[in-house]
Amino acid sequence: MERIELVDEFGRTQVFELLDTFGMDDENYAVLYPVEPPQEETYILRIEEDEQGEMYLAGIDDDEELNDAIKVYEELKKEALQ
Repeated sequence: MERIELVDEFGRTQVFELLDTFGMDDENYAVLYPVEPPQEETYILRIEEDEQGEMYLAGIDDDEELNDAIKVYEELKKEALQ
């Protein structure tokens, strides 16, 4: 699995494993799992592009969008298991 480092709003660097990516409503999302310390939860972040065309990950502030993204990802996981 691919590992990426992200810096949070407090300037702390954390390493994540990129578990998956998927699309929903013309947006793309990344599913991440923190490597250290290992945790039970995964994170879903929106994949965005800046003015120079560079991709970056952004948190999802809208609860409805986040809940929809979680549902879509869970459905994709179910389909993959069948």
